[in-house]
Amino acid sequence: MLDLLSLKAVSKKYGIKKALNNINLNIPSGKIVGLFGPKGGGRTTLMKIITGVLNQTEGVVSIDGVEPNEITKSYVAYLPDKIFLDESMTIKDTISMHADFYEDFSKDRAYDMFNDLKIPDKFKIKALSKENRRKLQAILIMSRNAKLYVLDEPFFDVDNDARDYILKIILSNYNRNATVLISTTLTPEVERMLDEVVFIKDGEIILYDAADKIRNEKGCSIDEYFREVFNVS
Repeated sequence: MLDLLSLKAVSKKYGIKKALNNINLNIPSGKIVGLFGPKGGGRTTLMKIITGVLNQTEGVVSIDGVEPNEITKSYVAYLPDKIFLDESMTIKDTISMHADFYEDFSKDRAYDMFNDLKIPDKFKIKALSKENRRKLQAILIMSRNAKLYVLDEPFFDVDNDARDYILKIILSNYNRNATVLISTTLTPEVERMLDEVVFIKDGEIILYDAADKIRNEKGCSIDEYFREVFNVS
């Protein structure tokens, strides 16, 4: 069986600077994988290459046996680290646009999640708080029946209530046969959801292993081991 996501000798250069250096990674279906590393370590660049937003300088990327292209975008759901919503649109029109654009998008599922927020869908995006914009973006991504969910800092710059809400909808709505690749700051709540862990530093993979194996061998939590490896206080 093919791995869902495969990267072979993938590098990315910006001029003479190497943002990624000889990345080799094979991730099967049905896993929740945490991608962790310091700022500037290559996490966002790696996610952009996987989703086809950027092209690698060297190496091969395949998703379900296909290099990133318009076809893979139909079954890869990407949540970038920046807010991407059009402020001039209403919530209703934003949901409808995603339903028109992605065949695997469930409008019913989107509204099931959105109704929990108790916000009228006639509101424009610009009327939403930062936290509710982040929640809406997560709703849009998790309303897809994707093969691969690529989530870059889904909890960035939100309060604890928003983080807990976004975490809940990720765990409650992803396709169980799919893989979730999530880049975020480690917290006990996030750590508990992980099957596998990737550490990236200076554009290189320095660890890829099962979360339980790391805990057992190191005798500590993933968060504690992360802090040790990256010298984070």
